[in-house]
Amino acid sequence: MLLYTHNPSLFAFSQEGTLSTNITKPKFSIIGVPFDSSTTYKPGTRFGPIAIREASYNFENYNIELDKKLDVPLFDFGNLDVIHGNVRKTCNNLKETINDLYKNEFTPITIGGEHSITLGVLEAIIQYKDLSKVTIIHLDAHMDLIDEYMGEKYSHATVMRRISELKPKKIIQLGIRSASYEEKIYADDNNISYFKVSEIKNNFEKINKIINDIKGPVYVTIDMDVYDPSSAPSVGNPTPYGLSSCDIFKLMKCICQKNIIGLDVVEVASTSFADITSINAAKLIHDFLCMQSKS
Repeated sequence: MLLYTHNPSLFAFSQEGTLSTNITKPKFSIIGVPFDSSTTYKPGTRFGPIAIREASYNFENYNIELDKKLDVPLFDFGNLDVIHGNVRKTCNNLKETINDLYKNEFTPITIGGEHSITLGVLEAIIQYKDLSKVTIIHLDAHMDLIDEYMGEKYSHATVMRRISELKPKKIIQLGIRSASYEEKIYADDNNISYFKVSEIKNNFEKINKIINDIKGPVYVTIDMDVYDPSSAPSVGNPTPYGLSSCDIFKLMKCICQKNIIGLDVVEVASTSFADITSINAAKLIHDFLCMQSKS
């Protein structure tokens, strides 16, 4: 596995990762990807993994809102050894690492890092899951469906276009409020469903039904700019009129009723202690794990 071996800062409530462990399934892994080489506005997403880990220590093991303890087997495997300046090679490294995790029956939770890294995770999943049966739920302010951005095929702005070319069963985008006309046409022509913030806030029952009707495995990718900048200002591309923390919590409660085969939380660009963006990212992951808990 292409991970740093020096004493990683472990996500709260997790154990240090080891592939030799035998433990009751399902089990979850934390992988950090400190990468921001195609960032086009606010830099700093390479600091996302350490910021989210640090913020995770702010939360209790018990989740009073859900009345559940975080009792799933959780292991932190540290950070990926990234190749700064090269999206493709970094995704290849990530693909190899995620392959190792799937071989050992871990469900990966990837923390970024810019959004381009999601491609590496999905390329690994292809080897273990029939992607034509996998629905991808994408929470983001942006569609990320442009074919090239500033001449680059592999970028945080093109990641969902590359993923759509892998032919998943369905892509559902939630929280969209910024897109080019080219992206809208591509989504319409390729059966990609997208829902604006107003649709989620004003007709949550419709969104809830769409998610409930999903059959088969689900992969979830969350760009933190789906939050309103008042809740998550430290992201690569903050965009006004976003979802609130409570909106995200409601969506995740619905999404977590499905068979989740992986989660990533990306685009955290926090560079200071106790930044609200990293706190919300850590809380999102904490809630997700508690929703997987039995007690």
